[in-house]
Amino acid sequence: MFGVLAVGHHGGMNETLRHYHELSKHHPQRMAPGPGRLDWVNQPDPFRHYEGAPRVELPLLAGELPPAFDDLFRPGAVAARPFTLDNLAHLLELTLGLADWKSFRGNRWALRCNPSSGNLHPTEGYLITAGVTGLDAGVYHYQPHDHCLERRAAAPLSWQEGVLVALTGIHWREAWKYGMRAFRYCQHDCGHAQAALAYGAAALGWPARLLDQWGDESIAALTGVDRTADFPPGDHETPEALLWIGAGHPPAMDEVLGALAGVPWQGRANGLSRDHREWRDIPAVAAATGKPPGHAVATAPWPVLPPLPAVSSHPVSHLVRRRRSAQAFDGVSGIDAAAFFRMVDALMPRPLPPWSLSPAAPRVHPVFFVHRVAGLEPGVYCLVRDAGAPDALREALATDWHWSAVAGCPAHLPLFLLGPGDTRGFAATASCQQDIAADSAFSLAMLADMEALDQQPWLYRRRFWEAGLMGQVLYLEAEAAGVQGTGIGCYFDDVVHEALGVDTRRYQDLYHFTVGGAVVDARLESEPPYAHLQRRLVGDASAAPGAGHHGAD
Repeated sequence: MFGVLAVGHHGGMNETLRHYHELSKHHPQRMAPGPGRLDWVNQPDPFRHYEGAPRVELPLLAGELPPAFDDLFRPGAVAARPFTLDNLAHLLELTLGLADWKSFRGNRWALRCNPSSGNLHPTEGYLITAGVTGLDAGVYHYQPHDHCLERRAAAPLSWQEGVLVALTGIHWREAWKYGMRAFRYCQHDCGHAQAALAYGAAALGWPARLLDQWGDESIAALTGVDRTADFPPGDHETPEALLWIGAGHPPAMDEVLGALAGVPWQGRANGLSRDHREWRDIPAVAAATGKPPGHAVATAPWPVLPPLPAVSSHPVSHLVRRRRSAQAFDGVSGIDAAAFFRMVDALMPRPLPPWSLSPAAPRVHPVFFVHRVAGLEPGVYCLVRDAGAPDALREALATDWHWSAVAGCPAHLPLFLLGPGDTRGFAATASCQQDIAADSAFSLAMLADMEALDQQPWLYRRRFWEAGLMGQVLYLEAEAAGVQGTGIGCYFDDVVHEALGVDTRRYQDLYHFTVGGAVVDARLESEPPYAHLQRRLVGDASAAPGAGHHGAD
């Protein structure tokens, strides 16, 4: 059923990117370079902390925040809470904090509200604030295990209500398990974290925006990750993204960095591993994709789309806390067409979370392998997320695809049936022989437009971030619909390209995802995420905004 087109060179990349991207591909006969075996002695610590940095213990959310998941997509439905220490603590808890502890046969590990490849969590978060009651102005690292802020630098920052949240990446955490492909996964995780912050901010009534004007060096200076003496060898962090959370205009870059000039920094990063293995192509591609200051992505007007249909009246905080990456699907459960169309609709760019982070023109398009959607014919479908891309995408795929209208699909959705058929076998094969891609209601591959990367190589990261944002949307949409999802980073890139007939000079498959009825492993035991910190609980979460109080010890 699949057309075939010979795979060519993707001319949108420069030589460094092309080398890394090709080397980091999985193939049925050869996986991307990896460690071969897991060196458990040197497994990186999943929690960074700064020894010697003053700590601010944060209050924990008791119960749920009032806004329902559906409220996030109704403009004006969520009143803005004041920027208090309690509310900032809730933002961090529901985005970068812990969601659960699992244990099995003496092994114990934490799950977090933001998903991560292999649960390795390379993404670190930093809060930069001009000060609120109980929290001085300065630069803080968020430490999720203890739900606290570690003050790296006090600084005379001054602006109206709002905060900066910076994300950095520790490539070694992923490379320990995944080797060469780890840089891709770090970028996926950064996209997931950005979307998590957008959803979490929206639940507090705050807009969130990605600040494109900041370059890597500026973000490094802002967070202190450029202070190499503060980090053990091999455990350094790479600047990734900076978000402004709040209404109004963010502070100017020069103003913020000027206020930090000459201030003392405190704390030294803990060592994550006793020993490290160097993957030279990862720092090479990180350097090649570094973002200079002042460059912004191409923007596009928001399309005029009808409101998203209602899906869940559960508090968004409830869905965020219970979100899990499914480990297996039952091969029986499906969803109906209305639920599928809602998930597809949520992937369309709108000035709503998480797409409100940036008005950048969408460059990643999902190809769905539909298995068990009642009212929808099994087969291959494509969603063209950019109104200006239908012709380019159609021309980039094999000429024998149908591109037919989808019966029952809302008229505003540019969803097309490429071809009917049983896609379960191919979906599993293409996703590194993983049955989870076939036992679901549907799975998908994300095709990214790689044009312009030769002139702007930093967009390489952005394509993975966009794919990560799409994955986070599907995670929460699946939970809202009563099923579960999981991201799939292991897939055979060129098998997908060849089967779809993709012109790889322009498009590349960057991420897979799957949604269905999850099989729960009853052998695993669960523990509350912050049982050891219950004394910090904030009172009734349904109280008036900002009216929370600290519970008794």
